[in-house]
Amino acid sequence: MRRRWLAQTGVAGLALLLNAVGCGDGRPTRVAVSGTVTIDGKPLTHGNIKFVPTGARPSAGKIDENGHFTLTCYDGDDGVVLGKHRVAVSASKILSESKIQWFAPKKYADFRASGLEYDITEPNDDLRIELTWDGGKPFVE
Repeated sequence: MRRRWLAQTGVAGLALLLNAVGCGDGRPTRVAVSGTVTIDGKPLTHGNIKFVPTGARPSAGKIDENGHFTLTCYDGDDGVVLGKHRVAVSASKILSESKIQWFAPKKYADFRASGLEYDITEPNDDLRIELTWDGGKPFVE
């Protein structure tokens, strides 16, 4: 009788502990983030965007024809881990084996050189990423 009571108490205690701690997926907390990328005030019509935090998995998304993106870290639209992120935006098209057309300056394609940094502290469905040609224009290399 005592063993049954101990087993039932143990199971109930475990259930309470799991409820208090939360089962989760074992991954860092993420929040939904989406927004728009513009270049010199106009939507960037295609490309990819990547948010790179320190010490955690990056998030990425595809930029659509309206400049809109939604970020994902692991699967679906699960968002971005909280914290500071350096950002890369790559907008190019391979024309041939030796030619690439760039729709945004190449510096933005490298998160270490882009100069773009965002601190994600809460969900955001209207994040605006503003790029500039600084007098340049799309080019082929």
